[in-house]
Amino acid sequence: MTASLLGLGLLAVLFIIILANSVKIVREYQRLVVFRLGRSIGTKGPGIVILIPLVDRAVTVDLRELYLEIPHQAGITRDNATISIDFIVFYKVVDAVMSVLEVQNFAGAAQNVAATTLRSVVGDMTLDDVLAQREKMNYVLREKLDEVTERWGVKVTNVEIREIVPPPAVQEAMTRQMSAERTRRAVVTEAEGTKEAAITVAEGNKQSSILNAEGSRQAAILRAEGFALALQSIFNVARGLDANTMSLQYLEALKELGVSDSTKFVIPGEFTSLLSGLAGQTQRAFQPDRGPQPPAAAI
Repeated sequence: MTASLLGLGLLAVLFIIILANSVKIVREYQRLVVFRLGRSIGTKGPGIVILIPLVDRAVTVDLRELYLEIPHQAGITRDNATISIDFIVFYKVVDAVMSVLEVQNFAGAAQNVAATTLRSVVGDMTLDDVLAQREKMNYVLREKLDEVTERWGVKVTNVEIREIVPPPAVQEAMTRQMSAERTRRAVVTEAEGTKEAAITVAEGNKQSSILNAEGSRQAAILRAEGFALALQSIFNVARGLDANTMSLQYLEALKELGVSDSTKFVIPGEFTSLLSGLAGQTQRAFQPDRGPQPPAAAI
């Protein structure tokens, strides 16, 4: 009885093991490459896949885009400069059967192919091109790697160079060049600033000179207009003066001359005529009215 129960237990365990190996649940991004008695019968999945125990053997293949890190690889450029480059390869399985049948270890094979391809690409370029044309290197590496991996049922989707390490002497030269370039830019910027400041000052002086000249011109115009108005006023007043007024003005001037310390005076000739006229007018003003006088007898 005990032996029977033990045998049934072993059969149950064996059935569970066989059932677990016979029933596979395949995810959406996976495929099963099935081998029946050693012969490939294609891919199965996604979903539930039933395998024949002890007859079928399955290999799981991931169809998602994966990446492979390539460590630093040394290469010699066309101008004999030794550089170290590391990059990442992105790839995707497009044929699950070929990825299993054509290559045993894709990761190891891809890493070796990538290192060899990198040295070939770097050898065709100068150091300056390697440092400046990173996008071009990415494109060339992707094309060359894709040519190799295509027969494995794998598509290289992208290649990205992460770091390029030039020789120490080149790094030092690059540092000096960068410092010199920054110094040059600083000098150029300072010169441009000085130039702009000089232009601004010159423009300010120009505007100031223009404003000063305009102010002087306006002041001269105003002075001329004021002088003209003064002359016009004097002329208008002078037109209203008669002989008596002028005589009084001469008398006033004579009075001022009399109180001065000078002993010699220069008197214009018309001054005497004005005085004689003034004396005649004064005499006529104080003489009584005698009526009409007879004309003087002719001699």
